[in-house]
Amino acid sequence: MDKSADKNRRHFIKNAVTGAAALSLGGVLPGFSAKSYASILGANDKINVAMMGVNARGLALAGNFSLQPGCVVTYICDVDSRAADKCVAQVEKNQNRRPKSEPDFRKTLEYKDVDALVVAAPDHWHAPAAILASKAGKHVYLEKPCSHNPAEGELLLAAANKYKNVIQMGNQRRSWPNIVAAIRELHGGAIGRPYFAKTWYTNNRLSIGQGKETAVPSWLNFDLWQGPAPRMVYKDNILHYNWHWFWHWGTGEALNNGTHMVDIARWGLGVDYPTKVTSSGGRYRYQDDWQTPDTQVISLEFGKKGAITWEGRSCNGRNVEGASVGVIFYGENGSLQIDGTNGYVIYDLNNKLVKEVKNDVKVDARSLTNPSQALDALHINNFFDAIKKGTSLNSDILSGHQSTLLVQLGNIAQRTGAALDIDPKNGHILNNKAAMQYWRRTYQKGWEPTI
Repeated sequence: MDKSADKNRRHFIKNAVTGAAALSLGGVLPGFSAKSYASILGANDKINVAMMGVNARGLALAGNFSLQPGCVVTYICDVDSRAADKCVAQVEKNQNRRPKSEPDFRKTLEYKDVDALVVAAPDHWHAPAAILASKAGKHVYLEKPCSHNPAEGELLLAAANKYKNVIQMGNQRRSWPNIVAAIRELHGGAIGRPYFAKTWYTNNRLSIGQGKETAVPSWLNFDLWQGPAPRMVYKDNILHYNWHWFWHWGTGEALNNGTHMVDIARWGLGVDYPTKVTSSGGRYRYQDDWQTPDTQVISLEFGKKGAITWEGRSCNGRNVEGASVGVIFYGENGSLQIDGTNGYVIYDLNNKLVKEVKNDVKVDARSLTNPSQALDALHINNFFDAIKKGTSLNSDILSGHQSTLLVQLGNIAQRTGAALDIDPKNGHILNNKAAMQYWRRTYQKGWEPTI
């Protein structure tokens, strides 16, 4: 990379981050559409944002959004009053304007001073919240995964097609400059034709123990937290992060962290839907309430185009190829590795280093909340540009759904213990009634998402 391009990239990254009655789930707000609302948003107007879910990742996102010069965070929405108060204080400090606290995000969809909803709530809320926002004429920045199950992903696609709003999924690495450059090199033939991508994630997560039924804390609206999910009793080991490991609300490590690397792999190989999916693994490390695998290997075949594997180890942090998270592409003439940072390396078939592009921004791939604020700001501003200028999204909802579906299919294969045959035209499971039971979920009555 030449010095002038490197200087310009550094300058852009620095500027990107340092700039200064309830609606029912099936309801539609009258008089609004994303297309008509976008037409009255001037090119120089700031985008007003409501933040949904601000305890952990959402807190980091709220801080990042409120630092962007083209944005004002107007509402903080969280079912945990403590988390909301903390986020309000941080955002006020960042933007010198105090956002309002509105516990029920659905109310903010009625407000004219909200142009977009940022969804960082638990996975079971992702698609339903995004669909509601779409129906209300709002744009959506949707953290991965874009859905809890494949049927929700397809419903979300239908909503985006109907309401024509902007929906960006939080696959932030799609906007990281050196990752974009790596994929460009890959597509340009740097290692010949790539045909296999190996992806992984490792960590040293502790046991979540055996939860005890207890009274819902005074600071928590547990009914709204559960939202579209059928009601379960409150236990002391569900909130805030451990819900990831319960199938009822979460999607396991595969969608929690696997989505990012599998998305890069799919992007690099230029594939959409697989032909066959298998998975092996289980909950091996501890005997506790954790339901999803802590050790899992998903294999995705794409006919003659190639294959992708994902290895997840939640409870053993031994690195792979020197990195806690990453993807390696293997091709006719060599390999290309992208780790958890904004960097990559290329090797020939004799393992000789051909090229190294080093990370120039601090990244902590194992951070639960904010792996890289500066780089993620680029993804946020791509979202803003799509709203105001019609710029193409780096991670549009179709692409987001396709990548999310890959790891969802992996989880379905894991839960059924079967090899899944897949229709490569649309990603649907073929000839397996048992597997199709996991294609969709049941909902709490009255909370079913519709478009």
